[in-house]
Amino acid sequence: MPRPGREEYAVFYQPYLDAIPVGDSDLNELLKTSLEACNSLFKGLDPKKEDYRYAEGKWSIKELLQHIMDTERIFAYRALRFARKDSTELPGFDENLYAENCELTDRSLASLLEEFNWIRKSNILMFASMNEKILKRMGKIDGNQISVRALGFIICGHLLHHLKVVEERYL
Repeated sequence: MPRPGREEYAVFYQPYLDAIPVGDSDLNELLKTSLEACNSLFKGLDPKKEDYRYAEGKWSIKELLQHIMDTERIFAYRALRFARKDSTELPGFDENLYAENCELTDRSLASLLEEFNWIRKSNILMFASMNEKILKRMGKIDGNQISVRALGFIICGHLLHHLKVVEERYL
């Protein structure tokens, strides 16, 4: 199935879709390869960098991974709701509020990465179970229409976007 069309998501999601390499249009494969890229980057990270912030007020690497996990959970929940034809409009969320309240002092990057792998593997199975008809279903988030397919691609692009930020600003 091809990437989502412009009519399937709000314009502010475009940077996440742009983070996906040109030509990658198999959602199930993209969910797997982006997970592999995440594992490759974070498993090789010096443990001394787990709490590193590249500037004052920026998230640490652990907080960034927690943000990726929180966002993936929220977007997967939205995809499930719309896939099941739940027409309830869903609200946005405040990513900074989530980051401020994640309490990561006693968590290691390794434990966060293990949790993220379980989250992503669950989402790989969920999206793989959806046929083209389901992936085209639409819902509304914070006043904007979005398809189940777009949510899957945005999940991948969001991860790839943040992996690039880690490579460019944290390493």
